[in-house]
Amino acid sequence: MIIDCHGHVSAPAELWAYKATILAHRGAHGKGGVNVTDEQVRAAANKKEMAPLGHLDMLKKYGTDRQLISPRPFQMMHSQKPARLVHWFTEEVNTMISRSVQQFPDIFIGVGGLPQAAGEPIANVFPELERCIKQLGFKGCLLNPDPFENSGSEAPPLGEHYWYPLYEKLCELDVPAHIHATGSHSERTPYTLHFINEESIAVYGLVNSNVLKDFPNLKIVVSHGGGCIPYQLGRFQSGSMRGGPGKSFRDGMRKLYYDTVLYTEGALRLLIETVGPEQCLFGAECPGVGSAVNPETGETFDNVRPMIENFDWLSAAQKKMIFEDNARRLFKL
Repeated sequence: MIIDCHGHVSAPAELWAYKATILAHRGAHGKGGVNVTDEQVRAAANKKEMAPLGHLDMLKKYGTDRQLISPRPFQMMHSQKPARLVHWFTEEVNTMISRSVQQFPDIFIGVGGLPQAAGEPIANVFPELERCIKQLGFKGCLLNPDPFENSGSEAPPLGEHYWYPLYEKLCELDVPAHIHATGSHSERTPYTLHFINEESIAVYGLVNSNVLKDFPNLKIVVSHGGGCIPYQLGRFQSGSMRGGPGKSFRDGMRKLYYDTVLYTEGALRLLIETVGPEQCLFGAECPGVGSAVNPETGETFDNVRPMIENFDWLSAAQKKMIFEDNARRLFKL
């Protein structure tokens, strides 16, 4: 079985219209909601948008059996004010994910968004996190390391105690957090680059802190192959050697998990060789940013499954770890 741990919801346009409406009135007209039929939810799941085919047809084309779907990160507006807008929109997105899972229970698995309003205590996300896990049956959540969305204010690094209540709650619920930034206010650093920067900062902050020691059961997945970390490992490993025995950056980063949302064979090889197949979860984010057609292959860039299958230095058991076993174990599927 092929399980894609990194997918995003394909929702009816009414969800995005709802976002525009609450941004326009800033909460003055109340929360409201998204009113769509099951037929509209099903149609959105296979509407041709960012890929040559609709969402479901793309999964079928590339042989993906199950996909964990979460909010579309760049839409999540965690830096907006007032904070209630962040909570309202996140709740509606999570409800839409739940409805997509209900319509396609043999394909989609829910991963919730956290209503991380910039500047709020992290404990304010707990009611929605618990709704996602206990009521909607979701298997994990997205964690945004930068709810200020590259606006000039900085969130605490993930090693800081600000985040400890969330780590405690994740361990209590026994669900993973999948690190994924949201938007970016900077034209110099658009959101697609901001994602990579924040994932790199997240790994660096977690490894160079006491988090993984204080929360040995914490399960963290890092998007997009860990950002720049595998590529720059030598730099970080060398720096860690100045800390004395037991301070190996490489050993620390191997306590985290990484998806394979990388669209070149060389990058996939580097990630798997660096952290080991036991720490990698197949992810393609298909359809998504990688769904443009590669003129060299005639297929979309997010068709990464054949690259991994063709790695003759991986055993059949190791490939199965990446494609299925690690996701089943981590997300309790």
